[in-house]
Amino acid sequence: MSMRTRAVSRLGCAALVALLAAGAAGCGGGGGDAKKSEGDARPVKLAPLPKVDPAAVKGLVGRWDGAGKDYFQFKADGTGVWKKEGQTLWSGLAIPDGRSRFRFSWQGGDPKGSNYWGATVSEDGRKMTFSGTGQTYTRTSGGKAAKGAAPDGEPTTPKGH
Repeated sequence: MSMRTRAVSRLGCAALVALLAAGAAGCGGGGGDAKKSEGDARPVKLAPLPKVDPAAVKGLVGRWDGAGKDYFQFKADGTGVWKKEGQTLWSGLAIPDGRSRFRFSWQGGDPKGSNYWGATVSEDGRKMTFSGTGQTYTRTSGGKAAKGAAPDGEPTTPKGH
């Protein structure tokens, strides 16, 4: 074997090892040491949940249906759920974050910082965009335009369930 072939082989092997190491480090696990992977995640600092003023969440109260047969339901105290096919995907508190923006509680606390678990209600109050997926939901009960809703925003008749 010539000197040139050996140098190229070593260089190729070194590049492959570096590529594999970089790929393994960037994937966040995948067969690696589970304890090491768990330790890599930084815990999110959560503030205590605030008391929500019903007037501040008035525009969010009611049921919001999505195209994927999922829905959000919010009460006047700010508590809410996100459900699909009978499964609860999220439950917690909608915390006002401006006039028409809300951040959602996470693991019993208030994330306070940038949080993709939240929503923005449109100017006319008929649409809500969920930050987690970018999906738009349509108001089907609660709020000013609701029909068949109790004063607390709960539907008086089940909708498709």
